Amino acid sequence: MVCGAQRFFKQTFQKDGMNQTKEQHIEVEGLVTVVLPGTMFRVELANKHLVLATICGKMRKRWVRLTVGDRVKMEMSPYDLNKARITWRLR
Repeated sequence: MVCGAQRFFKQTFQKDGMNQTKEQHIEVEGLVTVVLPGTMFRVELANKHLVLATICGKMRKRWVRLTVGDRVKMEMSPYDLNKARITWRLR
């Protein structure tokens, strides 16, 4: 489990009369260590775990620039803890 991460919960909703579950993302904070081509970044978490991250669509649309040393907030899937989506640049 990722250090400092929130637990994920299953959310149940109705679709076409069937119960389906949607798992919540794990929100973590990290520090950008390497800028890679194609809007990809290596981000180091608080527990020294390295994650491959990409920026979300809204950040691409708004031309938010990320550089080495920026603190970011990310969403991670509970199924793959090596990849993440950067959702916010922190100051």
